[in-house]
Amino acid sequence: MHDPLGLYAPENRTDPYPVLARLRREAPLYFAGNEGAGSYIVTRYADVSAGFRDPRLSASRAEAMARRLPPEAREWVAPVTGNLAHWILLRDPPDHTRLRSLLGQAFTPRLIEAWRPRIQQILDELLAAIEPGEVELVHALAGPLPVLVIGDMLGLPPGDRHRLKACSDAIAAFFGAAAMTQALLADARAAILELEDYFRRALAERRAAPRNDLLSALVAAEEQGSVLSEQELLSTCTAILFGGHETTTNLIANTVSTLLRHPDQLERLRAEPGLVASAIEEVLRFECPVSRMGRIARVDFEWHGQQLKAGDRLFLSFAAANRDEAQFPDPDRFDIARADNRHLGFSTGPHYCIGAALGRLEARLTLEALLKKFPRWELLETPVWLDNLTVRGPAALRVALG
Repeated sequence: MHDPLGLYAPENRTDPYPVLARLRREAPLYFAGNEGAGSYIVTRYADVSAGFRDPRLSASRAEAMARRLPPEAREWVAPVTGNLAHWILLRDPPDHTRLRSLLGQAFTPRLIEAWRPRIQQILDELLAAIEPGEVELVHALAGPLPVLVIGDMLGLPPGDRHRLKACSDAIAAFFGAAAMTQALLADARAAILELEDYFRRALAERRAAPRNDLLSALVAAEEQGSVLSEQELLSTCTAILFGGHETTTNLIANTVSTLLRHPDQLERLRAEPGLVASAIEEVLRFECPVSRMGRIARVDFEWHGQQLKAGDRLFLSFAAANRDEAQFPDPDRFDIARADNRHLGFSTGPHYCIGAALGRLEARLTLEALLKKFPRWELLETPVWLDNLTVRGPAALRVALG
């Protein structure tokens, strides 16, 4: 692969920030890959922020994902790209506007706040199973909490969480693979087919007997004239499940991991618990759970002295933009009381994360509960980061709690 600055080198998974800083300085629009099969990465805060509002860039990139694959694999993997093509995350107006208007009604800050008691109940049940001593926190808490919460909102049985989480993880691996393998494609295809079958049955049950849950609300919207095709309905359910927990899992794990690596900030947080919300915002900046987001050039245009062509792939890098010294004073310092923290952790513009209020609430409640129940934290081993270019978080987090 053509990557002279080593952006995609495996050793940079643990600490990608030095090479991203070099890109900001030397190559703010950096091309990596092979001719016709590579992509550009955008690293400066101003460019990334503007990119999410730029009409020359399209969010509709499922077809571009398919073009990365060998021709013989495209038809076989069509269930994956066909599902993703209808995600709100991968749509442009007017379809994006229509879907966002529909889903936005379920994710207003007021309605999310109404979920606080139920989220707290699920959190308390998970914490009750954690005894003082050694614990792997991703498996015990950061993983199950968000999938149980979003599952509850959708109206899914708690016992299905392991199955749903495994499917979601396979999709995450597909999104962020440095190199697409047959195994990754097979796992993603199996996950999409399983989820579509799962949601097809669940939606049929809601049509026969509506309940007070998000799946029933989607069915009602469809029946009341909000035009949703069958594929849009299945894709939207898949997207809600995925988006509703994958980011939050890593936000919670990154919060604990980052505080443990900065003991002065952890001590300050214990002394000033009112900084919990600010601490979560700083984690979203400093160790963003989503490293990048893709776009496709709609037209030919010049940017940073380079000629982009219609169809070219770009990645807008949150990880780089959130450490830009032109936007954040002393950007590589983790400061839980940082002022004017306008990070891009939940994106910006029309595609600002619809679940931001939910993710923030889950992370705040989890951090408050951990600090209250366990006065002492200790990191037992250096985390190994997920081998993923899009999703950033520890694959496991072994800590001692006391």
